[in-house]
Amino acid sequence: MKVLLIGANGTIGKLVKQNLAPRHELIEAGKTSGQFQVDISSESSIRQLFAQVGKVDAIVVTAGDVHFGAMKEMTAEQFTLGLHSKLLGQVNVTLIGQNYLNEGGSITLTSGSLSHNPTFGGTNFSTVNAAVDGFVKGAALELKQDRRINVVSPTVLEESWHIYGAAFPGLEAAPGAKVALAYQRSVEGFETGQEYRVW
Repeated sequence: MKVLLIGANGTIGKLVKQNLAPRHELIEAGKTSGQFQVDISSESSIRQLFAQVGKVDAIVVTAGDVHFGAMKEMTAEQFTLGLHSKLLGQVNVTLIGQNYLNEGGSITLTSGSLSHNPTFGGTNFSTVNAAVDGFVKGAALELKQDRRINVVSPTVLEESWHIYGAAFPGLEAAPGAKVALAYQRSVEGFETGQEYRVW
């Protein structure tokens, strides 16, 4: 399959790439790296990406910025970071990308465990992740023909625990390879409208 991976050089993106590359033709895109550059917070940038890439069999998004910080100090501008980037960015990739998806193709988005397991400072994450999960459930009903859409909802990866672990007391990190398997399940499987939790 021809797979467009947006966020290919992030922590999760690299693991997904390692998993999928032996079996598929990967097109790597990122904000500042990869074969193509794209800013998912910009609709025009997304349109330009698909105009360059053309038709694909799968779209995987592991990109999107979110603000982490105490709500009492958070500004509206900081809160909209996650809304414009991780939420609307992935929504716009789907709205535009559905027109470039071959029959039988799939879209895989990324949310996260904070939608169900909030932590101090993670209000923006909790809001955005829950919204992405809801979007996928609704979008799955409307994608034409046999096209599919799912979302992977990981907790903090073992590879990132040294950075974020302190914010998740009493929780376990997820092995990166296990998280990558959830993306494989979405791309190579048959389900749609699913939230694959790796907690």
